[in-house]
Amino acid sequence: MDIQSSQAPAVKKPQSKFRKRLFDFFASLYDIHKFIIRFFKEAFVPPFEFKEIVRQCYEVGVRSFTLISLTGFIVGLIFTKQSRPSLEVFGASSWLPSLVSIAIMRALAPLVTALIAAGKVGSSIGAELGSMRVTEQIDAMEVSGTNPFKFLVCTRVIATTLTIPILATYTGLIAMLGGYINVAVNEGTSFTTFIQEFFDPLSFIDFNSSLIKSIVFGFTIGIVGSYQGYNSNKGTEGVGKAANGAVVTAMFLVFIEEIVIVQMTSWFR
Repeated sequence: MDIQSSQAPAVKKPQSKFRKRLFDFFASLYDIHKFIIRFFKEAFVPPFEFKEIVRQCYEVGVRSFTLISLTGFIVGLIFTKQSRPSLEVFGASSWLPSLVSIAIMRALAPLVTALIAAGKVGSSIGAELGSMRVTEQIDAMEVSGTNPFKFLVCTRVIATTLTIPILATYTGLIAMLGGYINVAVNEGTSFTTFIQEFFDPLSFIDFNSSLIKSIVFGFTIGIVGSYQGYNSNKGTEGVGKAANGAVVTAMFLVFIEEIVIVQMTSWFR
């Protein structure tokens, strides 16, 4: 009897942990759902924080300009360099500008931009709002009669949703420049010929899908970073977890959204 009684709690304990984790998972999904619904309720209802939206657009866009420029140029240069040997085997080096355009405009430009923004912008939003939550600045705004959700969350999500598509377009152009330099050095192709061959295989669906992906990525980065920071706790440890959670979760969702949008786009081709 003693042996059976001592083994009984050991059997129930894993089950109770599993139930708790399952409950916490669905509870977090419910909280995220409420957070997103609250954003759509308050983002399009006056008063609008235009000055703060412009300031956040500056933080997201201009502050990331140098990093985006360098990364986009390297992506175009390296992708062109790595693709050349494969095309040379089949004697199709002249197709290189078309290959670069399809890869960059359809996938690399919005995806690379989103990953960089998730690491830089997402972590910044999570850490900033997490620090404000820990130091009770958000509570002070609520006491003073200010709507902290509209001022802190809505402005940042709108800024990332508007700015990431612009950055993705710029990344594609800079990557095109990197690809052109590599092609011009090795094949001696003129800039006019490269531009014609670069845009020739692209269609309206390609530009449209790239824009849609950029908008979705921007919204995801903003909402994830804001959620992690706005609901952080446990002091300075919570700030670190909010920043880390914003980056990891945003990157994971970006890849999932990339797969879904690519599959949906393929239905219209």
